[in-house]
Amino acid sequence: MTTPHKLSPRFEIRTLDPKQPGHVEWTAAIITHSNVFLSPLWPFLYPEDQAARAYATFQGCKAMVAASLATGLSLGVFDNEYQFKRAESAATGGRLYWDDANLDATADELLAQMDFPLVSIAQAYDGATPIDKALYAPLIAALPAFETMYNALEALDKRDPASWKPAAAGEVIMRSGTATRGDYEGFKLAKGMAQFMMQEAAGVGYRGIQIETAHPAVDKIWMNPPAPFRAERIGAFHTRTYEVEQDGETTKPFEAADLRCTKVYVTLKV
Repeated sequence: MTTPHKLSPRFEIRTLDPKQPGHVEWTAAIITHSNVFLSPLWPFLYPEDQAARAYATFQGCKAMVAASLATGLSLGVFDNEYQFKRAESAATGGRLYWDDANLDATADELLAQMDFPLVSIAQAYDGATPIDKALYAPLIAALPAFETMYNALEALDKRDPASWKPAAAGEVIMRSGTATRGDYEGFKLAKGMAQFMMQEAAGVGYRGIQIETAHPAVDKIWMNPPAPFRAERIGAFHTRTYEVEQDGETTKPFEAADLRCTKVYVTLKV
């Protein structure tokens, strides 16, 4: 167990709202840039045509992002000292300048075009009202192994569903996306936001939070919650050794990456 991590006063955790200008687009951009370029998984599985894949991922995840933000459970960290790069960004409180016709855009160029104060996100929804799976289809089209990873972790989950699944709203939060901008790594924003979510959720009666991870730092955060919460790693597989058999052929769909993907459940109350 650890003591709760507090963010610097420079940063503010807020509930993300799809009705607020920019929140859906900025969240989708952070998810996209973090996953396509910075993740220990996706850039190794899909190293080619990254700008095109980023644009496809961005468009593909917006409906899912909007749905998760509409739950009122998704959080974002805002930099209260953010310095806008362009005057037109300051005029609107932030702006994204990606041009999907520019297929030569680099990770650094796309990051520089993310001119807004949202710097880290934590998507979530209530387990009693799952997000429509159809909303994930465009994202899966852009990152096909996304579905493979979640299916693999689901197959490794040997719990009795009755032992943890919610019977009603307000019992279990399902995390559905974690990402921090590359220029804000090192501030422990994901840790601060995760522990804030745990405390806030417990305070309104939730008994647990579940998250799938594809990053060792995220797994570490959730496996070490502050007291009195406790964590359990429900399932895990290593990308170098995980195998899929289909039509008599065995493949290793994640072999190009080198990490452990995990599912973690944090108990907030017994």
